Amino acid sequence: MSTGGAAIRSAERADVAAVLALWTHGRSGHASLPDNAEAVERLLADRPDALLVAEADGAVVGALIAASDGWRGSMYRLTVAAAWRRRGVGRALVQEGERRLRDRGTPRITALVARDDAVARGFWAAVGYADDREIGRFVRNA
Repeated sequence: MSTGGAAIRSAERADVAAVLALWTHGRSGHASLPDNAEAVERLLADRPDALLVAEADGAVVGALIAASDGWRGSMYRLTVAAAWRRRGVGRALVQEGERRLRDRGTPRITALVARDDAVARGFWAAVGYADDREIGRFVRNA
């Protein structure tokens, strides 16, 4: 899939450093766990199609994790390089993530978004996601 001059594809091990660099600059202040190469490589080994990247001119300009537990899907860590924002790259990553999750039989997809991140909330609303005020999320780090 291609948009705005960027092609959407599955990430590869060679992309790990670029994805980490992108996340360093675009990381949500609400992300509670550190990003590291070992975690990204583990994701690629466990779910090779879950990490999507947008590539333009040989550089990774966007990334999204679209993963499923076999029943429900989740999208998170969506980041687009500042110079590539507002060109359809984020939307294309989401559409490809949705396609892959639907192909796996996933009936419901959740986007993990900080409540007070107005930019991210606006984006997810613009691509058709509703704010679920009925279900909360409880977490504990392992």
